[in-house]
Amino acid sequence: MKGITAKLAMAALLATGVGSILAGLATAQTPSEEQCSLAFVSHVAGNPQSVCETRVVQDLAKKGHAFEQNQLGIASMLAIGPDYTDEEALQWFQKAAQNGSAPAQVNLAVMYANGWGTSANYGAALNWLHAAADQGFARAYTNLGIFYLKGQGVHQDYAEAFRWFQKGAEAGDSNAQTNLANMYADGNGCARDLDAALVWFTKAANAGNPFAENNLAVMYLHGEGVAQNAAEAFRLFQKAAEQGHTGARIMLGSMYAEGIGTKSNPEDAYMWLTAASLAGDHRGRDRLSALEARLSPAEIAEAREKARHMQFEDGRQLTARAMAR
Repeated sequence: MKGITAKLAMAALLATGVGSILAGLATAQTPSEEQCSLAFVSHVAGNPQSVCETRVVQDLAKKGHAFEQNQLGIASMLAIGPDYTDEEALQWFQKAAQNGSAPAQVNLAVMYANGWGTSANYGAALNWLHAAADQGFARAYTNLGIFYLKGQGVHQDYAEAFRWFQKGAEAGDSNAQTNLANMYADGNGCARDLDAALVWFTKAANAGNPFAENNLAVMYLHGEGVAQNAAEAFRLFQKAAEQGHTGARIMLGSMYAEGIGTKSNPEDAYMWLTAASLAGDHRGRDRLSALEARLSPAEIAEAREKARHMQFEDGRQLTARAMAR
């Protein structure tokens, strides 16, 4: 499959301000004892259900078991093996969605919205999201909010986006909580309310959402809606950076470079800024050049190697976030 890293990023990311993309793959609703997960999918999603051999999962899927059909769709979408394709993913998601699986309905909507394995079709995406929302599935609320936020397949409507994000946030989806906090922070679809933004960013950050961690760090760094605390900002940027958030990596690198919220460490600064650059975010390029004057060739080489290793791990982390429930 071509462009898998970009696909994982699109599946996993959510809004960090005005504008967003679909918050990606969903896994199970409430796993039953009879459900059987693929080992890889279960591992990266952190799900507790039983793990079976691929052949067993495939047999159950062919017999019409929606959970296993969704599992095979996820495996195909993420190109776990050489025989998996977007088209195969679409077929499994369709089968599971038609069998009433809300996670599969959301995943099928993501496929249609992004044109993966099929032509882009916002109408079909919206239909499947509403089907999952009718079952009370939180990820569906989140993605419906994103459609209204972006005006994709519907008229842009911040108030309606806010309503869906609120439903998703109250249902515990950290992506919805982050987007809801963004809307409160910016005053989109609601009155600007930094206290409410702080509450929802904190909830999502406590759930490990890297975008919430990054945005909450910004609030602490600048003292917006909360007492200024550079050390807490550094801690939160670090948590987000470790999960692949490039903006957090740039901020973390900058804080290491200047000794803000932590002791100055030019080599760690160079590593984090390089990791962001390798991921395609070059906003720290000027600072990288300045740091090279403070480091030896050996230190630069070691920092670059650490950054390259970090980049290798990023795809798996994005996968895990996309499927986490």
